[in-house]
Amino acid sequence: MKMIAEEEGLSSEYIREGVSNGIIVIPSNSKKPPKRYVGIGKGLRTKVNANIGTSPDIADIDKEIRKAHIAERYGADTIMDLSTGSDLSNIRRKIREEFAGPLGTVPIYEIACRKAQMKIDFREAGEDEIIDIIGEHARDGVDFVTVHCGVTRGVINALKSQGRVMDVVSRGGSMLAAWMEYNEKENPLYTHFVRLLEIAREYDLVLSLGDGLRPGSIIDSTDRPQIEELIVLGELRDRALEAGIQVMIEGPGHIPIQEVQMNVEIEKNICGGAPFYVLGPIVTDIAPGYDHITSAIGGALAAAHGADFLCYVTPAEHIGLPTEEDVKEGVIATRIAAHAGDIAKGLRGARSLDRDISTARRKLDWKEQRNLAIDPGKIPEEKGVGTCTVCGSYCAIKIIEQYVTHKMGKNIKETD
Repeated sequence: MKMIAEEEGLSSEYIREGVSNGIIVIPSNSKKPPKRYVGIGKGLRTKVNANIGTSPDIADIDKEIRKAHIAERYGADTIMDLSTGSDLSNIRRKIREEFAGPLGTVPIYEIACRKAQMKIDFREAGEDEIIDIIGEHARDGVDFVTVHCGVTRGVINALKSQGRVMDVVSRGGSMLAAWMEYNEKENPLYTHFVRLLEIAREYDLVLSLGDGLRPGSIIDSTDRPQIEELIVLGELRDRALEAGIQVMIEGPGHIPIQEVQMNVEIEKNICGGAPFYVLGPIVTDIAPGYDHITSAIGGALAAAHGADFLCYVTPAEHIGLPTEEDVKEGVIATRIAAHAGDIAKGLRGARSLDRDISTARRKLDWKEQRNLAIDPGKIPEEKGVGTCTVCGSYCAIKIIEQYVTHKMGKNIKETD
């Protein structure tokens, strides 16, 4: 808590009170803590998560490790391993060793993968298996887990009643919905929530209450199933907080731009200010291949209105497994969105970064701009001091400096 307070420029007491009140979480497995601590929540810098992981079709562990390194190099605060191919236990342990920050997983995936390897229908998994796999992930050093506890039979009935263009797009949510239909039982993650709390307490896991009914099309946004699930998550958040367990809430999804603020405010009201972890949100469905841009638009708005944690979206979101370059593009786009949101929130020091690079621009100092840029590689190293090739001798900065402001002296604004 002291380290996070120092990094965020806040008091340790603020961090302690935030964790106690459930508005800040610190994902850190008590048995195998990460090398670098991260705080997520109100008053803190908006954090960025990068998803990596194998698939049944492409299961190259070394490639996923390289993606983890790329994500970290370009500023991802956390990583989620969403692997569904090869030896999942080995993959997450390797990622845990290689990545310094907190690691998250979705344990329900492993149940489905194990059953597939045994040529058994995943819907035949026992309730104890579904719960126990969470403890296994905790023992491997995972710091936070997505658990789709809010996908109840009542919420699924609401989905059937209303209907959607895209139905359920959450893998974990769809698996649990299928399990409930097959077994004619309630979601075991909901029924046995007390057991989840016991596991979380033993390892100080953060429970990331997953949005299994998040909209997968802007046509389905903010509908009854989405809100009914959120109400369930709000109730579970209260139970977890009473038990001393850290919780964050996952959110949409595909949301049109005019509904982003409303969705953040609804989550904060229903879930008592719990940290909000949003995927994007993606504000239009027409741009496959460019969804790092559509999500950055939504992410900037969400962060500005109070979202605390942005899950990156890569250009490959609706196309296939992301490449290493896709991971880089996704992290950078989401960091831009997070920073824009932090400026709007008025976080201490956020604007100073923009002031510093603007000062370097005024001086036509390309080396310093490179040092301060979110992606230094975009500025060629050979650039020194001087105008660029767009304006040349007609550079507005040079003209004003030469003919106007030199009479007044250099008067660079220092306010933040």
